Amino acid sequence: MRLLSLITGLLVLVLAGCSGEATNEELENSSSEMSGDVRIDGSSTVFPITEAIAEEFRAVQPKVKVTVGVSGTGGGFKKFSRGEIDINDASRPIKDKELAACEESAIAFLEIAVAYDGLAVIANPENDWLESITISELKMIWEPAAQENIKRWNQIRPEWPNEEIHLFGPGVASGTYDYFTEVIVGESGSSRGDYTASEDDNVLVQGIATDKYGLGFFGLAYFQENKDRLKLVSVDSGTGPIVPSVESVGNGTYAPLSRPIFIYVNSLAAERPEVQAFVNFYLDNAGLIAEEVGYIPLPADLYTQSKAKFASFSQPAK
Repeated sequence: MRLLSLITGLLVLVLAGCSGEATNEELENSSSEMSGDVRIDGSSTVFPITEAIAEEFRAVQPKVKVTVGVSGTGGGFKKFSRGEIDINDASRPIKDKELAACEESAIAFLEIAVAYDGLAVIANPENDWLESITISELKMIWEPAAQENIKRWNQIRPEWPNEEIHLFGPGVASGTYDYFTEVIVGESGSSRGDYTASEDDNVLVQGIATDKYGLGFFGLAYFQENKDRLKLVSVDSGTGPIVPSVESVGNGTYAPLSRPIFIYVNSLAAERPEVQAFVNFYLDNAGLIAEEVGYIPLPADLYTQSKAKFASFSQPAK
């Protein structure tokens, strides 16, 4: 698919480079000298790993104020293109219109992949009929034509209950929404509109957890945080049902609902010592923290290569 090809190309571009700097020990030794602000916003999917990194960074650099907001990938790119934030969390690559907005504002940036994530299809724990679902069934539920037509569970499979389906999913500013609609419906940003939408995944968790007939999707990390309240659904893309996990996302068998996630760094911000320190700290620790918060780390050598690319990128223009 076009989006998956684009992701592969961008990963190759972003992860080219040589060597990196700024170890955690060096950050600890210099903590009394560093101050300033690092402003981050964007994807709710990427938020857990970025916030976990920020929390650890604050412990070694207490005088640097790191703020991490959540306005969705698209909302974050709007702020990023206006120069309002230093880093945008993104659960998909930048779109052409967002790139044009950055160019119009003379904002250069570096895209860095930080982990892999799977999109989880989620049901209520009291749901005793849904164990797995096919890609074609997900499309039947979520495509625009489903609105006002596909309303009940037994319209998907006759043996399922004659009860209303209550749908929950990310809002249109979400990179998760863009990715899901691209690989399931076939067109990014195209879906039925009669579902409960939110850029805050916690709202989606709460909705599905309290509705026996609820069904939704969001990043696998949010399921891991709330697995006692939710039910994970296997997805069959034609080779049999696959449960999203560290293994199935990492080895590519949980297709097509797995993807890399990114941070985008403003080039002018990257010249500031506190931003340099934060990004290097991010790349030093992303592999370990990714696992702790439910993501799948990249291979270690890719983090090293990204540090080298960032080291070159963050040097002031002569």
